[in-house]
Amino acid sequence: MSKEPLPQPVLDPNKRTKIKTDENHGLWGFFSSRRTSLSTPEEDNAHGRAWAVEELRHKSWEDLHRLWWVCVKERNRLATESHERRRLKAGYGDHEAKDRDKTVRLTQRAIKHALTERWYAWEAARKVAADKGINLAAQRLKTGTADVIEDGPIEEQKESPKIASASG
Repeated sequence: MSKEPLPQPVLDPNKRTKIKTDENHGLWGFFSSRRTSLSTPEEDNAHGRAWAVEELRHKSWEDLHRLWWVCVKERNRLATESHERRRLKAGYGDHEAKDRDKTVRLTQRAIKHALTERWYAWEAARKVAADKGINLAAQRLKTGTADVIEDGPIEEQKESPKIASASG
């Protein structure tokens, strides 16, 4: 116990210190769009379905990366609200939040699946290239939608061969 007296709350709103916060502060990502500590069950229930692996196969690496972090942010928001519901003993919203979290986790699982498929396709292509004596560490060319790797300087090449992307 301290010999210092506890501070007293300022009950008069006119006497409170006005604290300015950045409207775009990153910690607002842990709260709903209304910036409240808890979403209503209707808000948590208003979500779409999980992304399917078939849909994600056609997405770029950057799109999958962004979607992954949107999912992480959403799961953090749901975990923050779940913690707050337990603290307040709110008694509502757990089922809807768990259902939404399951949907987000299914999307994350589909992203991992699509990226694993790409990795296996890359490994298979790397092994075929190694068997044919193609140097995959050579110059990279950017052609259309696929990265093409060629031996030798770029100036010597007459045409850039096109390859199909591993994702379809």
